[in-house]
Amino acid sequence: MLTRRSTNAMGKRCLGAAAVLALALALAGCGTSKMTTGSVDRSSGKPVEQMTAAELHGAASHLGNAYARNPRDLQTAMRYSTVLQMNGQNDQSLAVMRKLAITYPKDRSVLAAYGKALAGAGQFDPALDAIRRAQTPEYPDWKLFSAEGAILDQLGKAQEARDAYRKALDIKPNDPSVLSNLGMSYVLEGDLKTAETYLRSAAGQPGADSRVRQNLALVVGLQGRFEEAEKIAGQELSPDQAQANVAYLRGMLSQQNAWSQIKKDKAKN
Repeated sequence: MLTRRSTNAMGKRCLGAAAVLALALALAGCGTSKMTTGSVDRSSGKPVEQMTAAELHGAASHLGNAYARNPRDLQTAMRYSTVLQMNGQNDQSLAVMRKLAITYPKDRSVLAAYGKALAGAGQFDPALDAIRRAQTPEYPDWKLFSAEGAILDQLGKAQEARDAYRKALDIKPNDPSVLSNLGMSYVLEGDLKTAETYLRSAAGQPGADSRVRQNLALVVGLQGRFEEAEKIAGQELSPDQAQANVAYLRGMLSQQNAWSQIKKDKAKN
């Protein structure tokens, strides 16, 4: 089993990089239902996480035109920011949300989306501040607690992150996105068996989406069970995509010398 002590430095960086990517995706769901439900581009009828690169480009163009006509439109601006993030245009996404946060300084959904945009741009401390300002003690939002945890994990504050996830689970028991975030927190620490326990629980919950199952596939693959990882990934992706993902994971682990460490740890247990 990989633990904080047994994982070598290069392998730890490899695991950490993979988990940070997954947590960054998790932040896409950190806001309120206004920001995350339904389609981003109403003309396509497809949620943003299911869009192809070409569809994302088209949605960005469509929403960009609508935003230019009325940058104060809250829903259009947040949808536009989300699509820009999915396209990797984090600085532009942040600029959109910064302007919207000035216009709507007390709107919780705007503050949450602003925090997401800040995190996407790597500005984790101000992102954490925005997320916490969006939270209200008398009506706590479990999504904001989960987002707070994801940001704290990226700041290296694992225990604080897990406290935030558990606050989210107190409000929304067994939510698959929160369980997934909690599992990925243990990946950052190198505790893959504990991570897998939470991720299997997440994947088994009603409403678990593709990202949850892909996180499970990642953790299974990081333990060297590549065929099983490919099978899990194949539930969401085409066979070619699943094979490509596992091949990339093999290569990443090999380059970082993490695969050798995993084999040694498995031999000890």
